[in-house]
Amino acid sequence: MTAGWPQFEPALGRATEHAREWLASLRERPVHPRAREELSFGGPLPDGPTDAALVVDELAAGIEPGLMAMPSGRFFGWVIGGSHPAALAADWLTSAWDQNTAMRYATPGTVAVEDAAAAWLLELLGLPATADVGFVTGAAMANFTGLAAGRQQVLSDVGWDLNRDGLAGGPRVRVLVGEERHGTLDLALRYLGLGAPEPVAADDQGRLVLDDLERALAAGDGPTIVCLQAGNLHSGAFDPLAGAIELAHAHGAWVHVDGAFGLWAAASPRLRHLTEGLAGADSWATDAHKTLNVPYDCGVAVVARREPLRRAFGMQAEYFAAFAGESDPHDKVPELSRRARGVSVWAALRSLGRSGVEDLVDRLVLRAQQIADGLAAIDGAEIVNEVVFTQVSVAFGSDERTRRVGEALIADGGTWMSGSHWQGRDILRVSVSNWSTDEEDVARSLEAVRRAVAVAG
Repeated sequence: MTAGWPQFEPALGRATEHAREWLASLRERPVHPRAREELSFGGPLPDGPTDAALVVDELAAGIEPGLMAMPSGRFFGWVIGGSHPAALAADWLTSAWDQNTAMRYATPGTVAVEDAAAAWLLELLGLPATADVGFVTGAAMANFTGLAAGRQQVLSDVGWDLNRDGLAGGPRVRVLVGEERHGTLDLALRYLGLGAPEPVAADDQGRLVLDDLERALAAGDGPTIVCLQAGNLHSGAFDPLAGAIELAHAHGAWVHVDGAFGLWAAASPRLRHLTEGLAGADSWATDAHKTLNVPYDCGVAVVARREPLRRAFGMQAEYFAAFAGESDPHDKVPELSRRARGVSVWAALRSLGRSGVEDLVDRLVLRAQQIADGLAAIDGAEIVNEVVFTQVSVAFGSDERTRRVGEALIADGGTWMSGSHWQGRDILRVSVSNWSTDEEDVARSLEAVRRAVAVAG
């Protein structure tokens, strides 16, 4: 049978209808998954083919009870954004185009779109226009990518050829991190064979302490990487970037900034003071699914100097077609085969424009402040962080009572706020990340918390 539109139309038509039904349900459906038992899609593998449209219907009907309303404006868990309409539609097209965006020669269309998205990102965030940008799966791999480039450079600086000789027998790379860094930094360092980092003291909001960083830098020598944070997981606080970058560079260290959600503060004139000095770092990581609200999966790795990034990930093979002097996307990321993730980034930025991105970021912060104010008015609630960005951490007296409130809140289904443990106490953590969260969502979520507090006693 010849492939063509008639073969795709029934299945895509049904998928479109199911997608519309799902999106339309988000306003009123409970945020938690409706299923309370394990769902099954197994059983014996069918002996023969099944009509594609029937497969889509079966999938949609079977999975619906197990879906969490993560794209809802009342979902505040784990720093997870929604999907902006233009970005979602562009992602559908990306799947339909089915371009393996590894080589410029083979996929000039999607590579051109990603190049444009990369340039816009650098402009919005105030990062060097000559930096390299790679589109990866998420913030964890963006951290991995930036740190791989850093590992390459600091070893090269002391005369060690990593690509030829590997890590064994080479100088140890010191990695200094704040005590309250995100766990994906430790994960990336483990992947890279660099071992556990050396923690630097953090203050009560999770910000790295400059004096302790200075002591740690002075206490050792050799190849060194310093990891900083733009947006603490619990407080939203930002490390003192300008001072830390200056100190690290004075000691010859590579500076990497984990800005999974907070890097976008640089796009807002009202919030840019939080990222003062950001552009002086050597590499940066963010997740476009968080603050920018593009569909999964799309992390962004930015490296100021192109050579160490391309030495870390570049590859050539006899069957590649390339033009001299031109880089390929695969030279900047850990993958060879990948979808064109940057297309949805381009669509979001093209749709929003500079002022739209500013408004998006500012609005997320405004909603976080409104939620914090509303929570603070609830009897027994205590906001335990300074609300400087999109994170709110709240406790309800004892750890036991906070846990009871959290359990009642999840069971209620009116909103979703993640439980966590911070600064020695159990909390509920609110991460305002969805472009669609409006004042009604805030009001309904606060009412759900009040119900949970009443149930918890």
